[in-house]
Amino acid sequence: MGSYIVKRILLAIPLLFVISLITFVLINLSPLDPAVVVLQAQEVPQITDELIAQTNEALGFDKPFVIQYVNWLMACMQLDFGSSYVSGEPVLSLIGPAFLNTLKLTLVSSVFIIGFSILLGVICAMREGKAVDKSVRGLSFVLTAMPSYWLAAIMISTFSVKLDLLPTSGMDSLKSYILPVIVITVSYTGIYFRTVRSSMLSNMNEDYVLYERASGLTERKVTLHILRNSMQVAVSIFCMAIPIVLGSTVVIENVFAWPGLGRLSVRSILNRDFPIIQAYVLILAVTFVLFNTISDVINAAMNPRLRKDL
Repeated sequence: MGSYIVKRILLAIPLLFVISLITFVLINLSPLDPAVVVLQAQEVPQITDELIAQTNEALGFDKPFVIQYVNWLMACMQLDFGSSYVSGEPVLSLIGPAFLNTLKLTLVSSVFIIGFSILLGVICAMREGKAVDKSVRGLSFVLTAMPSYWLAAIMISTFSVKLDLLPTSGMDSLKSYILPVIVITVSYTGIYFRTVRSSMLSNMNEDYVLYERASGLTERKVTLHILRNSMQVAVSIFCMAIPIVLGSTVVIENVFAWPGLGRLSVRSILNRDFPIIQAYVLILAVTFVLFNTISDVINAAMNPRLRKDL
């Protein structure tokens, strides 16, 4: 198992380099001169050619592309993402707290998403075709089809404005988590529980289920064995749920004024604050690669045959 983990990490390293290169290239494909963007962000009253040249030299934009990329990559590996064009503050000091706030919301939401997905998936699989199965699936289609911003607006109108039970924005207390977590959980549980249900139904038709029941095992133990084998399919989806939720909280964070990555990224895009945008994209990409590697390791631990395929 140790050698498998090392191989997966070694395979992830080239992918991370490719991602970093793409991130750097995409930002630099902008038709705007980065020096002009910096000067505009700093609200310089008159931008001259001499001032542009000085800014390019000061920030290293006058160097060859390869040199710029290598310098940027080496700095990123030391968690130095440069300085904000707007405020001049280090990007890490801005994106660090925002990342932690988004991570808190993501982890809490992911726990509920995974928990409800497994629970509903098992219930629907064990009662396939019955009223409970049809009702849950029908309701999930309706809730999943609802735009998250519309559902969030309904929740705010009902529980914050009319009933005055929960705060509308910020993260001042545990109550602040309730509405954003409900919206995120509703949006994703309807998708993931169907994966668990489908995997459960597939395993229920396997020969080992028939043998276990013929051997006199209780239905509870048979169900647990089915669920364990079904998790080999679902674990990849659940592992990827965390980075997916992390990257898709933009709408929720802006609706609920959550001081996280999503809100910071929107503000940075509007201000053309490229260093923050680069760091945001790079962090999300690294998170996806990290959790994809984790899901492969977990699957390999559950199914030793997968270790031979690498």
